[in-house]
Amino acid sequence: MSVTTSALATTASRLYVAVLGLIAMPWYARLLGEEAYGLVALFLLLQAWFQIFDLGFTAALTREAARQRAGALSARALWGLVVSLEALVWGLGVAAAGVLWWLADPLARHWLQLEGLSPESAAFAIRLMVVCTLLRLGTELYRGLLAGSERLVWLAGSAAAFGSLRLLGVLPFLVWAGPSPMAFFVYHLAVALLEVSVLRAQAMRRLPAVPGWKPTPAWEPVQRVLGLSLAMSLATLVWALSSQVDKLVLSGLLSLKDFGGFSLATTAAAAVLLATGALGDSLVPRLTALMAAGSADDLRRLYRQATQIGGVLAWSVAAWLAFHAESVLWVWTGQSDWAEQWAPVVVMYALGNAALALSAFPFYLQLAHGQLRLHVIGTGCMAILLVPVVWWAADAWGAPGASAAWLGANLMYLLLWTPLSHRRFAPGLHRSWLLDDVLPPALLALTVGWGTSAVALPQHRGGAAALLLLTMALIVLASAAGSTSLRQQGMQHLARWRPT
Repeated sequence: MSVTTSALATTASRLYVAVLGLIAMPWYARLLGEEAYGLVALFLLLQAWFQIFDLGFTAALTREAARQRAGALSARALWGLVVSLEALVWGLGVAAAGVLWWLADPLARHWLQLEGLSPESAAFAIRLMVVCTLLRLGTELYRGLLAGSERLVWLAGSAAAFGSLRLLGVLPFLVWAGPSPMAFFVYHLAVALLEVSVLRAQAMRRLPAVPGWKPTPAWEPVQRVLGLSLAMSLATLVWALSSQVDKLVLSGLLSLKDFGGFSLATTAAAAVLLATGALGDSLVPRLTALMAAGSADDLRRLYRQATQIGGVLAWSVAAWLAFHAESVLWVWTGQSDWAEQWAPVVVMYALGNAALALSAFPFYLQLAHGQLRLHVIGTGCMAILLVPVVWWAADAWGAPGASAAWLGANLMYLLLWTPLSHRRFAPGLHRSWLLDDVLPPALLALTVGWGTSAVALPQHRGGAAALLLLTMALIVLASAAGSTSLRQQGMQHLARWRPT
């Protein structure tokens, strides 16, 4: 299956789940109340930080499964790695969940800024979150195995199905059981149990058969990928520090109600990362296979094409949100005052996320080579800078201060560190990558986004939504015109349809 097909399926699935989330989030706030919705925001934050306990093994498993498909790894070796990592990841997850379970009461009483909720209710909700998050951690391991086996279309379908259950299915359940945080997290626990069971069964079914041999957990298979997994683990830790420290700091500084509002704003801005993340899921296994086959020219060609597509997707959404933030938030929530309050946060996070999305491509290249030392050093330096700056800015100016620090750090990383990555893994590529693959789609998207910002929107939300969608289409078309790869594909499609 081509990268394009799997990327389209994954992108469609992620966009579908994202749209469901955008539809559902305001309803959660209305049904649960703004303060209780802050617990939902805390749930999302916990899931992001809990990925640290994966220790990079999911990414290592994805790479090894791709190598097995390319003939560079035996079926027995892959089986041994799978059962060993399964035991290790689940064991680490249970230990971490136990610690967080014990900390639930102190967090509820001394960290969260509660107003209407009781500490006992908040602590019980935290414990339910912990169990749900543990199950999601195990689910990601099986997703990694299926991704490395290039079962990306199936993964896209399952993500859409379980996303529907999680995001929409909970709404009628809350109406039936009562709109309480406890009901919300009990429902998510049931869905998490179902999801991990289905994905494990599918992942084990896709492993190559080894008749007459039953693998058992052992340390030797883990040692083989330990260097890469530890590098990925450190990269995940640094990523959590650099991408989630703002939310962690603000969860203790803001009231739970305001933290929920901040989370909604950053959720809107995270749309920038959705499509490019799906592209990365499809890209890494294919880059790894090309690297294993020694096809350096094909690897570079695919890498540049993927960068252009990722740039069009990221900068189009970022420009749309940056220049139409308040209007988009008003159409989404129907609350003009709320939209005005949180629009500046969306602007800075949208632009920062676009820079982050493009900075991820050198990481994909390093992952295909199986060498992450440079990535860890770069993101580590970024985290060392960002953590104190975000803490200071958030303490001084709240959410807008943290947002400005986030934007500045990601722009610096894109401009100052990616050249070093390319010098090591793709010598001579960076100048053309930046000037030909990254800048044209970005500049065209930002220009059209700025040009359309002066257009007056209808006072009716439906009419405003239609005009905003048209604006988004114009920005995408303009950005795509800056991609040589997309222009060539467009000309080829036009030639096929041209009358003879």
